[in-house]
Amino acid sequence: MKKAEMPTRIATTFPHATAGESAPAARSDRSRIRLIAFWATTLVIVFELIAGSVWNLLTIEWIEIQLRHLGYPHFFAYVLGAWQVGAAVVIIAPRLPLIKEWAYAGAFFLWSGAVASHLAVGDSLESWVVPPMFAPPRVGRCDRASRCSVRRFVPHAARGRRRRAQERR
Repeated sequence: MKKAEMPTRIATTFPHATAGESAPAARSDRSRIRLIAFWATTLVIVFELIAGSVWNLLTIEWIEIQLRHLGYPHFFAYVLGAWQVGAAVVIIAPRLPLIKEWAYAGAFFLWSGAVASHLAVGDSLESWVVPPMFAPPRVGRCDRASRCSVRRFVPHAARGRRRRAQERR
């Protein structure tokens, strides 16, 4: 009677794994970098919104001079300050994806409106170059690219369809 030979498996190396690292470890490093980039840009934006709201709500002299120069009424600082606090709270809070997108849009309108206001009164580059620096990190690709697919907004009806499709598998 002849003994049957056992088949042997050959281990394969995946090209996306770096030398000395397994594929899950390489993936883990990328996701860690994406998470750090996500929170770094989030905290910069939230800090700027909170700092701006404090300046507006306390109506420091510099804010009053800028509003007068741009032609805005005095109460406009209070309106901006209140909305900046709301946007900062929503952006840093967990969940609330649709409201969070509106907060990002509001922040973009705030900073692009600041640039347009300075351009309208004929200010030079040094007066309006700062606000655009805050818009690209969040409104651009960094925010959407750094969020994992679970954190992206999915309408309620689509969630149910996706869940049922996964249950069928």
